Amino acid sequence: MIACGIFFVALFAILGLVSNTLRSAHSLRRTGVDAGMVAAQLFKTNRLYEGSDSGDFGKLYPDYSWTTQTSEAETNGLWQVDIVVNRRGASKPVDTMSVWIYSPLSSAGPFGGRRF
Repeated sequence: MIACGIFFVALFAILGLVSNTLRSAHSLRRTGVDAGMVAAQLFKTNRLYEGSDSGDFGKLYPDYSWTTQTSEAETNGLWQVDIVVNRRGASKPVDTMSVWIYSPLSSAGPFGGRRF
C-alpha cells in the first residue's frame, strides 16, 4: 500500500511536469506581433524615402496593422524610422520602435553636412 502511494505521487508529479512543458511549448509556437517584424523588412534594401507608409500583416495576423514615419537626419546619411504596430479596436499601440538606418545614397555628406 505504501509502495502504491509513492508510485501515484511520483506519477502525478511527472504528469504535472509534462503538462507544464506542453503548455510552454505551445506558447512558444505562437509568436506575438512586434515592431521588429516591420524593421526586419527595412534592412532588405538601403533605399529609404522621407514620409510615411502603412500596411498590414496579411492573413498571418489579420487584426494588426503597422505604420512607419521615415525622416532623414542631418548627419552622416542616417535615417530615423519610427514604427508603430496597432491592433484593430485597441486604443494604445501594441508595440513601437525607433530605428536608425544608414543609407549610402542619402544626401548628407561624409562629415555631416549636406552635399552640394
